[in-house]
Amino acid sequence: MKVLFVAAEAAPLVKVGGLADVVGSLPRALNELGHDVRVVIPAYGAIDMASLSAATVIDSLSISQADRPVSLKLAELLSGLKIYLVDSPDFSGSRFIYGRDDLERFLLFCRSVVEALKVLDWQPDIIHCHDWHTGLIPLLIKAGDHDYPVVFTIHNLAYQGNFDNEFMDRSGLKELWQLWPPQAPQPTLSFMSQGIIRADMVTTVSETYAAEILTPEYGVGLDYLLRYRQDRLTGIVNGLDYEEFNPETDTFIPSKYGISRLDRKNKNKLALQKQAGFAEDSTMPLVGMVSRLDEQKGLDILDAGLDVLFKKEKCQLFILGQGREEYHNLLKQAAKRYCEQLAVFIEFDEQLSHLVYAGSDMFLMPSRFEPCGLGQLIAMRYGAVPIVRHTGGLADTVQDLTAGLSRGSGFVFQNYSPEAMLAAIDRALHSYPNKAWRRVIERIMALDFSWQASARKYESLYQKVLGLHHAGG
Repeated sequence: MKVLFVAAEAAPLVKVGGLADVVGSLPRALNELGHDVRVVIPAYGAIDMASLSAATVIDSLSISQADRPVSLKLAELLSGLKIYLVDSPDFSGSRFIYGRDDLERFLLFCRSVVEALKVLDWQPDIIHCHDWHTGLIPLLIKAGDHDYPVVFTIHNLAYQGNFDNEFMDRSGLKELWQLWPPQAPQPTLSFMSQGIIRADMVTTVSETYAAEILTPEYGVGLDYLLRYRQDRLTGIVNGLDYEEFNPETDTFIPSKYGISRLDRKNKNKLALQKQAGFAEDSTMPLVGMVSRLDEQKGLDILDAGLDVLFKKEKCQLFILGQGREEYHNLLKQAAKRYCEQLAVFIEFDEQLSHLVYAGSDMFLMPSRFEPCGLGQLIAMRYGAVPIVRHTGGLADTVQDLTAGLSRGSGFVFQNYSPEAMLAAIDRALHSYPNKAWRRVIERIMALDFSWQASARKYESLYQKVLGLHHAGG
């Protein structure tokens, strides 16, 4: 099969979050299965186009909203993955990925992709759109002469690309809006609603999250549309790039290690303690956290529980991330109060993040909701036992450890509260001296969350979508 992935970001060219990891890794896994999967993203100013040796494949695209030239370029990465880049001053004129005129820019991106498909020599069998930035593509395809089966993947329902009537009027979408299926519930004005209602199949990034978003609690105002499309909604858990995240070959960590050489992992712990300004003590349990700092990731219950944690428990906590200024300030203040136990680094540092995974004994993810989550997968790959809330992809990938540590892969709590989180941390800290702890590390490091299993599921999904589409379903 020939599949075109359409997304706002793709690693390693441009990465803001987990979306880029998926779009950069899943196509390679599918290509290894014998398919021809390519990716199209905007040509942001942050991308070094010269080093890519990108060739122009379409000189000029006729886009009604664009008063400046739009072209399409093609580059081939070292991995062999082919990536198309929509080149326009709207993208290349800034190093910003998001945050400036997003509605206009991603409307232009959607229109450019659809126009390019009309004249592109390489023609896909399926279009696979990712998140709200691409949600108008199914609408534009249905309104045009070229018909393609479309899969639409929701990576995070909280971000929808909402707009108002004024934007719909001036963008030329109002006429297309009349194509809304008469029997369908009325949509919200958003890119996301169009992807949900018009794609042949809607997927999301874990089975549990696919069930959660059908409810008002997790549906973020779109649960009614998702229930309407429930027969075309499925969840496939994300995988992990095992080449990028491999403690045996990781050049970002001071001591490489594996299941057979776990003794070497301790050097990374000492290095992380030194980085934090902690006492370098291999017997002191060290909890790591690499996260966006906002409510989704559980920062409100974490902040509420820090005083109780450090007054009650002997442990160290290392937090790396960026997010809301409110949490930056709260965590900095807490780090001053508990300087021997809490270190907070407000930054994005890829190398340091690898050291956190490699140097931590446990990894904390107290998320309010988590569509899939990669942190827990990376942590297990590096032998850091996850402490997680039972939600979304965390529920699908982390099984609660039994009292004797003989079964399970992490410490799981149910209720979203500081008390439930602290109880799970307490269980982890009191289990740490157990002789069975090493076997837990060996067990979680042996788990396979690579992309191969997920790619097989997408392969089957594409075959189903092709069958439904050709049957007119």
